[in-house]
Amino acid sequence: MSSTEVMRFEPLLEGVLQRRWKRFLAEVELDDGQLVTAHCANTGPMIGVLHPGQRVRLRHDPSPKRKLAYTWEQAEVPAAGGGTCWAGVNTALPNKLIRATVEAGLLEPWLGPVASIRAEVPYGHERRSRIDLLLSPPADALDPRPIYVEVKNTTWSADRLALFPDTVTERGQKHLIELVGVLSEARAVLLPCISRDDVDAFAPGDSADPRYGELFRQAIEAGVEVLPCQFRFRPDAVLFERVLPVQQRQAG
Repeated sequence: MSSTEVMRFEPLLEGVLQRRWKRFLAEVELDDGQLVTAHCANTGPMIGVLHPGQRVRLRHDPSPKRKLAYTWEQAEVPAAGGGTCWAGVNTALPNKLIRATVEAGLLEPWLGPVASIRAEVPYGHERRSRIDLLLSPPADALDPRPIYVEVKNTTWSADRLALFPDTVTERGQKHLIELVGVLSEARAVLLPCISRDDVDAFAPGDSADPRYGELFRQAIEAGVEVLPCQFRFRPDAVLFERVLPVQQRQAG
């Protein structure tokens, strides 16, 4: 399958990351010499994609409603096999990317036809969680069950293997348990959004969160589907690349 553009935007500004601090702030020297502070939506450790001195891309969106006019969107990172590639680091983007990919029909071979999409629908124990996307097939679909889709932004890698999570995530563990819980009446899909184009497969990040790895394998055995979707990031667009194969355990 060739790359397919699923999102286009105004060209991002480029610069060099000086530092990240308070988890949600990044100081960047733009190519015109201006030093700006950008919002960093990714509050995790950002293993493998956080390198002061690296080139980064920012979105400039000044508004009276925003405290900061800049948002950190992409980072140039060391690529598997040498060289560099661009990774998407804005954790607010993956749900939009996956929705656009579904709406474009690019995941129909795996998900089947989709008639409607709802976001942030309450589900799980006492309906205290919210599923990222709830897909409804058309009434005449061969499999009419609703599809619960949990999206996970994935930027950490080891060689050519994409890994999630990059730190202990009790929230992620809970999501796996709750995906298993809907299987009696629905399909459940864990969808890692692979936000870099230099990897060839996906696995759970056992070394970062062994419990997540255990629950991941239990979920697959129970019937949860895993659909890692890989994207390529450009200064003015994001392209869907392919669905990656799944390894059930992190090597080593």
